[in-house]
Amino acid sequence: MKIIIAPDSFKGSLSARQLCEAIEIGIHNVEPDAEVISIPLADGGEGTVESLVMATGGQLHQTVVQNPLGNLVQAHFGVLDDGVTAVIEMAQASGLPLISAQDRNPLITTTYGTGQLIRHALDLGFRRFIVGIGGSATNDGGAGMLQALGVRLADSSGNELPRGGQALNRLARIDSSGMDPRVHESTFVIASDVTNPLCGPNGASAVFGPQKGATPFMVSVLDKALSRYADVIAQTTGTNIIDVPGAGAAGGMGAALLAFLGAQMCSGIQLVLEAVRFSEKIQGADLLITGEGKLDAQTLSGKTIAGVASLAKEHGVPVVALCGALELHPAELDQLGITAAFSILNRPATLLEAMRHAGTWTTQQTEQMIRLYRQIGVIR
Repeated sequence: MKIIIAPDSFKGSLSARQLCEAIEIGIHNVEPDAEVISIPLADGGEGTVESLVMATGGQLHQTVVQNPLGNLVQAHFGVLDDGVTAVIEMAQASGLPLISAQDRNPLITTTYGTGQLIRHALDLGFRRFIVGIGGSATNDGGAGMLQALGVRLADSSGNELPRGGQALNRLARIDSSGMDPRVHESTFVIASDVTNPLCGPNGASAVFGPQKGATPFMVSVLDKALSRYADVIAQTTGTNIIDVPGAGAAGGMGAALLAFLGAQMCSGIQLVLEAVRFSEKIQGADLLITGEGKLDAQTLSGKTIAGVASLAKEHGVPVVALCGALELHPAELDQLGITAAFSILNRPATLLEAMRHAGTWTTQQTEQMIRLYRQIGVIR
């Protein structure tokens, strides 16, 4: 019996690696002799560095950067086994978990720390970058990152703007002449599965702003700010970024990377799946167990589970998904190629309680699932 475990994280409670461990315990409690291969995954957000470094036998580099509110935090970036490719995870420096719920304010949060991570990697000689841009607490269009790399954003009086998305409403000029020249010696690949444009009803502020603490009024302010930002980017670079798919990823970080760093957009989950040699490892498997915190409409748009299920289908391997919240209908699960999906919750619970017991409940739900599969003869 061969079972592949390939989940994303349960954000805020279990990393992808911890989720793999909880699922593996549940399998071996029922089938102690099962061959289990754990492949923790990510799609550009939290856990991307860990997944790629583990998959390639790379290394982590630690440093200190500013978090979204400007406080100093420990962060790391990864280096792949080729020794020349640095993997920057935006969530490490500008991620939502780095600030408490009551302090989340996308009007003022900044991506400055992500720029510091890039600069630190440049200092160490790296010139090839993969930048994972998920899980951010920011809505500043990547302006803070640009500021950390030497770009000057000024108002109509020539005064440099403070950090944060709201300040972009006063943006009049972008001066990139001071950008770290090593950026122009480098190549950047964006790992993201978000295709949202920068502005509008499907843009960064409207779709992702509320997750970062934005009220409806804040969403309106931030959307206008990013529209202004796009206008000045067009004046500065000749690039009309506002409607480019993916420009709205991570609060508009996609726009800055595309317009100023010459980045190439790449599917985050496909990049990770190739790095971990997923197609090779899934051959001959009897079952694949995946999962993420919530199965919803965003799952359908190309997140981790969609990528995993697509490859599993090619190899004829049934897929079961575990999650905290299940919001997809059976027809949508069929669309993804998922045989069945189960919430790990075993009773009514608050979000905090569910997060606290996520590991134990995942193990228990896995045990029940494997018992059922064994009883009906799917697993022998």
